Amino acid sequence: MSARPIATTRTAAGMPTPRLAVWWVIASEIVIFGGLLGSYIMHRIAHGRWADHAASTNTAIGATNTFVLLTSSLFAVLAHQAAEKGDGKKAARLLYMTTAGGLTFVCIKAFEWHHEITHGMTISANSFWSFYYTAAGIHALHVIAGMIIMLFVAQTAKKNMELHRVEIIGIYWHFVDVVWIFLFPLLYIAK
Repeated sequence: MSARPIATTRTAAGMPTPRLAVWWVIASEIVIFGGLLGSYIMHRIAHGRWADHAASTNTAIGATNTFVLLTSSLFAVLAHQAAEKGDGKKAARLLYMTTAGGLTFVCIKAFEWHHEITHGMTISANSFWSFYYTAAGIHALHVIAGMIIMLFVAQTAKKNMELHRVEIIGIYWHFVDVVWIFLFPLLYIAK
């Protein structure tokens, strides 16, 4: 039996190192998204015409994507529960379902962007669309990164190995969902 790396077996600040690491990653991401959303809100307050541009976003598509992400988070929670019970195969299946939710989100977003871009709502059309594509694009990249990591975690979980990683990717996935919960009303509802 090979020894596990010390980074995965020790604790820091009273919690396992991998969990602490993901919280540090999330803290740095909060700075990025917080700055972006803060500048968006300040810019929107200062420019009344933003409401005219924001009126072109499709609230039904945004709401559908919200439902998709929240459902995928439910699968992540169920995967974590399965991992805690030592059922790696079930955890892996649920992580695949979570990934399918992320893929659905990205596909809906691609459809939405194709429609918007072909109707002249491009990143250079005005400052609203610049913020919209920047914020939603950075979020979509985080969804894609989470899906890729989740697939790796699911592969090891399927073999009943490294089941603690299911919780770690779940924490990251919930963060991605929380960011969308802020983006959805700012980009789609506040018209």
